[in-house]
Amino acid sequence: MSDFPRWKYALVVLAMLFGIVYALPNAFRPLQAVQVTASQEGAAPADDALRQKVADALAKSHVAAKTVEVQGDHLLATFANADDQKSGADAIGALLGDSYTVAFKLEPTVPNWLAAIHANSMPLGLDLQGGVHFLMQVDQSGVLDKLENSYADDIRSQLRDKNVRYESVTRSTVPGQGIVVVLRSDADRSSAADMIAGNSPDLAVTDGPSTGDRFVLYAAIKPTKLRDLSLGTIKQNLATLRNRINALGVSEPLIQQQGDDHIVVELAGVQDPAGAKKLIGATATLEYRPGIGFPGDARAVEAAQSGSIPPDANLYYTSNGNAPVLVGKRAIVTGDQLVDASSGVDQQNGTPSVNVTLNASGAAKMQEFTNNNVGKPMAVLLINTEYETSTVNGKEVRTPKTIIKVINDATIQSPFGKEFSTNGLGSPKEASDLALLLKSGALAAPMDIVEQYVIGPSLGQENIKRGFEAVMLGLALVLLAAAIYYKLFGLVADIALFFNLLILVAVMSLIGVTLTMPGIAGIVLTLGMAIDANVLICERVREELRNGSTPHAAIHAGYDKAWATILDANVTHLIAALALMTMGTGAIRGFGVTLGIGILTSMFTSVVMTHAFTALIHGRRKLKTLSV
Repeated sequence: MSDFPRWKYALVVLAMLFGIVYALPNAFRPLQAVQVTASQEGAAPADDALRQKVADALAKSHVAAKTVEVQGDHLLATFANADDQKSGADAIGALLGDSYTVAFKLEPTVPNWLAAIHANSMPLGLDLQGGVHFLMQVDQSGVLDKLENSYADDIRSQLRDKNVRYESVTRSTVPGQGIVVVLRSDADRSSAADMIAGNSPDLAVTDGPSTGDRFVLYAAIKPTKLRDLSLGTIKQNLATLRNRINALGVSEPLIQQQGDDHIVVELAGVQDPAGAKKLIGATATLEYRPGIGFPGDARAVEAAQSGSIPPDANLYYTSNGNAPVLVGKRAIVTGDQLVDASSGVDQQNGTPSVNVTLNASGAAKMQEFTNNNVGKPMAVLLINTEYETSTVNGKEVRTPKTIIKVINDATIQSPFGKEFSTNGLGSPKEASDLALLLKSGALAAPMDIVEQYVIGPSLGQENIKRGFEAVMLGLALVLLAAAIYYKLFGLVADIALFFNLLILVAVMSLIGVTLTMPGIAGIVLTLGMAIDANVLICERVREELRNGSTPHAAIHAGYDKAWATILDANVTHLIAALALMTMGTGAIRGFGVTLGIGILTSMFTSVVMTHAFTALIHGRRKLKTLSV
């Protein structure tokens, strides 16, 4: 008689039901779709009129669409295959022009009752779903410029505080010299060198040439500080990119450093590289500076016409109207002191705005400035970096260009500090994009996309087909070998192996593991490893029968004696899988995750589930032998 407990039967039944239900969504293949979103101010919103216009254009182009419907703020058209999707996107793009973003998308078809219990299909990786790949080069020169300017400002302040006579403190145009300090006497130079070395240990101070009453001192950033700065810049850009891409809703993006100054970004399922590139590569940030007059006033116009700009000011232009504005050089608060930002609408004039929250340091500076400058202007600068392409000696050269525009220059009505709003943005979308960039953090240094390519969904479908065939072929061969060699026990192992595949897919779907080609390789490997445990059990049962044990005793002893060996083998495999998960990235990590989950599910199905089936078949029968 079988001693297999009833609670284990219940556990096996629940596991089987779980595998069937949560693996089922993967049988519903997503539809090829095109998403249409207004991208410019003045474009008609997604409504029934736009839906009818798009449907008529598709019909006129003889493109068969399954559905064309409005979903929130965008329009979605679904198609039966990738060819119709491509033709439909071309027709819609020709109809709507540049006022709308037309992007490829995969629309899930999982029934609502499955979605209600959080049963969803596995997200697919770049190699299966298609998507975009970017290789981005980090331009660290801007960070060095900013740091040297900061040191120069500090040195000026220190010299004034200590009454050390100096002529100028400027950044050198010669690489390696850093900051050039011109003093009035040798004693002043000696005092300045001691002061800089004491207050700024990251600067290497050396004497320069002396002529008459000009005594030069060089203060260059030390190599160790430059190396730390370079590593910190890469790390901050990686963190900022992760925040921005999380806001895009891309599942399991690949974001990693490559070499000393490159970052690789892969976004599965994204078929609009222009839109993705605009967000992840954007360097937009805000600066708040004292205003010197208002846009278009007499001093600003005269400075723009004559080129004679006051020494304490910079000349910029407004983003709407390009009116000249004089703005103070020293920033009150910069973008890296923002901790939160959200888009909204200004209650007084109904224009788009960005609501800003500062950190403690930024809030204190803003509070102090506004307390002392009520009734005076404060300018809000939008700072961005773009790349200009030119040809030099037959080679393409990309040069970064910083663009600064004044989006707001208004009078401070009353003091404020931690929370306030910034107006002057052109459209709600511009406000929303800027809030997203500010919330995700500013890039420590601009990045230029030096390589990009798109993997189309048709290639992804081919990879899915081949991966499915590989899994089915591997499963079929293992099932056939087990059934032939171990007979009834082999068939039991085959059933358990099939449910192992279902439970593995169900767990991966439930926790949202992204399926890639290496993940499929992990599934195939898991299926091969899972049968090992059943081989050990069957051989133990055979050995017990040869030693004269009764069939029931042989089954009991076979599972008991094989368990220790099965546990040892799977624990060593699990350690390897955990190493791949924790230390690997991208495809390697995906393989490790799939392998780790597969090891756990195979231990359950190979031991507990097969034991339950065997006990159910043989438990209440008087046996003379076993089909093993």
